[in-house]
Amino acid sequence: MKMIKAIIRPERLEFVKKALENNGIFGMTVMAVEGRGDQKGISLQYRGGAINVDMIPKVQIEIVVRNKDLDAAIQVICTSARTGKIGDGRIFVLPVERSIKVRTGEEDNNE
Repeated sequence: MKMIKAIIRPERLEFVKKALENNGIFGMTVMAVEGRGDQKGISLQYRGGAINVDMIPKVQIEIVVRNKDLDAAIQVICTSARTGKIGDGRIFVLPVERSIKVRTGEEDNNE
């Protein structure tokens, strides 16, 4: 299994959620985060002066998928989160050794 951590624009979250649902992926954790990348922040005008904001609000989505579903999930996220502008986000993939349901104790093996 793999964990996908996708950092995207907040306004694209609903598009990504709907696209993942349409592809059979329902479970996810969503967090509001701040960060910066190649965008290096933005410059805003405030009371006649420029203010540099270098930590941009983003949304982080965490999803655990089976190895066979990884590429499809990444493609769905990329397609639905893309605006074509700098700051669209980044996807990280991490290995998941075990997954245990709290309610039942059922364990998913590493597939």
